Amino acid sequence: MEGVDERAVDGGARGGERVRLVPWAEADLWLLRRTNSPEMTAHLGGPETEEQLAARHRRYADPGPGRMYRVTLADGGETVGSIGYWQRTWQGAEVWETGWAVLPEFQARGLAVRAARAVREAARADGTHRYLHAFPSVDHAASNAVCRGAGFALLGQADFEYPKGHWIRSNDWRVDLEKGD
Repeated sequence: MEGVDERAVDGGARGGERVRLVPWAEADLWLLRRTNSPEMTAHLGGPETEEQLAARHRRYADPGPGRMYRVTLADGGETVGSIGYWQRTWQGAEVWETGWAVLPEFQARGLAVRAARAVREAARADGTHRYLHAFPSVDHAASNAVCRGAGFALLGQADFEYPKGHWIRSNDWRVDLEKGD
């Protein structure tokens, strides 16, 4: 693993598990396939085709502005999910957007909150945009709890298109990256 791109966050709750963000690699397509189940994509418009997964994997491996990561346990290196940040135009301004997926067997342990804190710091270190947004469905209690736990402020609700052609009612959560929270 390249030390310069790894980010670890200390976890306080549930045994103090820490996560590490490992830059997305060519070998990580298996993780997209694991997170492509009906249960994991229920709030995202449903599973993607193999062709769509391959295209997303290519974007993750070479994301342009921003970066995608495989989330691992800092102790032991077991993969628990994915997270990243990418550029988006939102309400007339360029911002970072983030999103994550945690494998079912690792959910409800606070790992997504720790990963969201780590990606927040990665986006802050990038220095390109002032704000990092997350847009979970208003009905996705777990992802909204991740935003709250990772220090995002709820700005309100918005109609949000994801994937293209599929509109959902989302909460607009935001972190000001210029503040040191």
